[in-house]
Amino acid sequence: MAIHIKTSDEIKKMRIVGKLAAEVLEFIEPYIKIGISTGELDSICHKYITQVQQAKPASLGYQGFPKSICTSVNDVVCHGIPNINQKLKEGDIINIDITLFKEGFYSDTSKMFFIGNPTNIGKKLCDITQNSLYLAIQKIKPGIRLNILGQTIQNAIEKEQFSIVREYCGHGIGKNLHEEPQILHYKADDQGIILIPGMTFTIEPMINIGSYKTKIMQDGWTVKTKDHSLSAQYEHTLLVTESGCEILTHRQEETIPFIINHT
Repeated sequence: MAIHIKTSDEIKKMRIVGKLAAEVLEFIEPYIKIGISTGELDSICHKYITQVQQAKPASLGYQGFPKSICTSVNDVVCHGIPNINQKLKEGDIINIDITLFKEGFYSDTSKMFFIGNPTNIGKKLCDITQNSLYLAIQKIKPGIRLNILGQTIQNAIEKEQFSIVREYCGHGIGKNLHEEPQILHYKADDQGIILIPGMTFTIEPMINIGSYKTKIMQDGWTVKTKDHSLSAQYEHTLLVTESGCEILTHRQEETIPFIINHT
């Protein structure tokens, strides 16, 4: 397994593209209201990424994906395709997933948004999902086993009787959107991988209220929960540092610090 350790110059470029990806999520938030379509959100993000940021929306055309962002509403786990006919309504939850490419490097990040007032269970699901990501991020430092991250998420989620999607995982990222290693969100065989400075990867737990089982829709992309229960996801691109980690896609509203030191 070839894990690419980033040089200081590569890390500088990943910081730039990571910050841009986070800024898209910050930029789009005021537009996410009752009545807007996921297709409109895609168009707004596409213009911002290409015209303002002078970057490339990496999902557009990736293995045939037809849009610039992913919009996953309610029981959609991931890879929801924006659609001009899909209008957001009161109580919906939506994940917006942003993948950017600029100056030879990728970044990948997502978060949940509430439409109007969320249901109690919808808000709880999102809060617990985000917290599980934060708990895993706070474990990152050189010298630990990779599977500690998945174990940390599993402990947090199963304590709440929610379930963790198994088929999709985090991944190394850099010059390629998907690199080694895979980052599983539950305790699994990590092939003995130890975290070392310069590793960059995503953690992106997908959490369901009901069963962890999923199904792919006829469009070949949209993944839904098999039992139609709500699903939530949060994602960050992360750098292992000499003493902890740096969140390359950190947003201004977040309570977790963007640099975590364990010294």
